[in-house]
Amino acid sequence: MAATLAEAAGVRDVVELVADQIVPAFGPQGLVLMSADEGRLRIIGHRGYSREFVDRYDGTPLTAPVADAQVLATGVPVFFTSPEDLHRAHPHAPRYADRSAWAFLPLIASGRPVGSLILSYARPRPFPGAERAMLTSLAGLIAQALARARLYDAKHSLAHSLQTSLLPHGLVPLPGVGVAARYLPAGHGMDVGGDFYDLIRAAPGTVIAVIGDVQGHDPNAAALMGQVRTAVHAHATAGASPGDILDRTNRLLNDLDPDRFTSCLIVELDPARHRLRLATAGHPPPLLRGPDGRTRLLESPPGLLLGIAPDVAYTTTGVPWEPGSVLALYTDGLVETPGVDIGTSTAELSGRLARSRSEDLDALADGLIRHVKDPAHRTDDVALLLVRHEP
Repeated sequence: MAATLAEAAGVRDVVELVADQIVPAFGPQGLVLMSADEGRLRIIGHRGYSREFVDRYDGTPLTAPVADAQVLATGVPVFFTSPEDLHRAHPHAPRYADRSAWAFLPLIASGRPVGSLILSYARPRPFPGAERAMLTSLAGLIAQALARARLYDAKHSLAHSLQTSLLPHGLVPLPGVGVAARYLPAGHGMDVGGDFYDLIRAAPGTVIAVIGDVQGHDPNAAALMGQVRTAVHAHATAGASPGDILDRTNRLLNDLDPDRFTSCLIVELDPARHRLRLATAGHPPPLLRGPDGRTRLLESPPGLLLGIAPDVAYTTTGVPWEPGSVLALYTDGLVETPGVDIGTSTAELSGRLARSRSEDLDALADGLIRHVKDPAHRTDDVALLLVRHEP
């Protein structure tokens, strides 16, 4: 049981593991797992009870004169060997179906009450001393796992909110420009990272597409990502060229001295002139699929990663952009696979882009990231931005 609970991440994992392991191993016909939250007991999982029955007792105050709350107040488990025992202690306690014995176990972690566990049995049960000691020890394991899981869920929620606030809430392209984007956090850690993308209205008739990757998968990486994205947005709306945007953003990062490096790719899209202009700071080169389906890498002078040295010149390169072409900007999480050469992975991505004939950019984006959707096998963030020059 200890080994199983050690593998639990969130509260839902703990609930499922406890219910799936205790019911068959320890013989109760019913189980209710409660979490102490803001002065009340919240039912977070149950087995052997109807939903209607347990919902009536969800939100019980911790001060209520009921066994599941009182064991948390005292820290001492309570065992009722028969219906008569329960009735003497709590005359108004409900009895579900044919239950005839109960164990009310407090869940205490590091001296703090985190919840309670109720086990019920169909027949009277004496609960000998060894069994009581075992169930009490079991409650201690569950309490520790539940405390860790609640902390994990809180961090996960914070990370998700942070990531959502830093990525664009919507991409509003120019007329004649189609766009789709995808972001997948790393499969391990806090689910927050430094990959980012953006689409920025710049000079009349043009739009700036941005994608980048800050080192790390933690709140510090996300915070730096927000600073980089803000700097790029400010310089892009001022009408700077892609190379100048990177140059100015790099100087800002060196002044901030973040002790982390950032790769970034800037592409200026000009559908009226059928032209792209791009500059890169050590970022993987974008892919361009022409209207005939042929796909190629858009190579340009790579430039240093942002934040390494203050005085770096980034070169802007021009490329024709035919109507019907699709430009794919991505971060290295999409093409880096342990044990596989990145050139091979990039060629496979290029092949998937070339073979796709979907007119729906969202369907195309889903197809390009399908092989990295499983978080168990994803060790890096993934960002993808597709831009099509509409005919």
